[in-house]
Amino acid sequence: MKKSKLIVILGPTASGKSEMALGLAKKFKGEIISADSRQIYKEMDIGTAKPKNNQKIVHYLIDIKRPNQEFNVALFKKSAIKIIKDIQRRGKTPFLVGGTGLYIKAIVDNLYFPTVVPQLKLREKLEKKSAKELFKIYKKLDPKGAKFIDKENKRRLIRAIEVCRITGKPFWEQRKKEEPIFEVLQIGIKLPKKILKKNIEKRIEKMFKDGLEKETRSLVKKYGLIPPLQTIGYQEWKEFFEGKINKEEVKKLIVQHTNKFAKRQMTWFKKDKRINWVKNRKEAENIIRIF
Repeated sequence: MKKSKLIVILGPTASGKSEMALGLAKKFKGEIISADSRQIYKEMDIGTAKPKNNQKIVHYLIDIKRPNQEFNVALFKKSAIKIIKDIQRRGKTPFLVGGTGLYIKAIVDNLYFPTVVPQLKLREKLEKKSAKELFKIYKKLDPKGAKFIDKENKRRLIRAIEVCRITGKPFWEQRKKEEPIFEVLQIGIKLPKKILKKNIEKRIEKMFKDGLEKETRSLVKKYGLIPPLQTIGYQEWKEFFEGKINKEEVKKLIVQHTNKFAKRQMTWFKKDKRINWVKNRKEAENIIRIF
């Protein structure tokens, strides 16, 4: 049976995915599904670099939850598949765009995830721990999974520990690949390290000018230091609000953490040999035409 086609545009943070995807979606009558684990949250705009959609291309899975609402990769997969099928049914081209490797893999490889109801008491206890402490706990429960998980991502670590504790099995072993749903073309944006670093610095500079401090203050006041706010761009302000560091130091920390994150993203993506790496939109267009 012939599978419907799906195009994935991926790459590290600040590589230009959103801009490229907008241009490609316009050219190939496409609609965009965001594969970003933070852009799903309302009010988290500046710190997540939500795309400016000047070309009026339809976007999905952006601003769908409040920061204190439950969302995970299993919920993402269910929503994204439904949207992709609807786009295909209307004769349009679906573009899955983002840098959250697990979200992309969930769709590309049709991963199965164990259904475990959130354990609020356990989460409350785990949320008090640092990412380093959480990773140590997870490593004991699931040594194989510890090699692949983003060890800086508190939310993902808490969820993985939760699944291990409730099911009594390693989280990684429970993620099974099923028969792929779509015929997928994966296009990755690969930039020279110097250019990517410069892009990251420019982006963070713009975030500061656009009011990142104000956005973070407002979110922390409203929700407290919940897991979505213990991520890059927001977590670094805690010590500033406590008067321990200055604004310039906050900026340096965000740049440093973002560069490390981009490196981890590339490490994840490089494992998938099916990705077609491109330098610009023209190369991407040629690959899409053949597909």
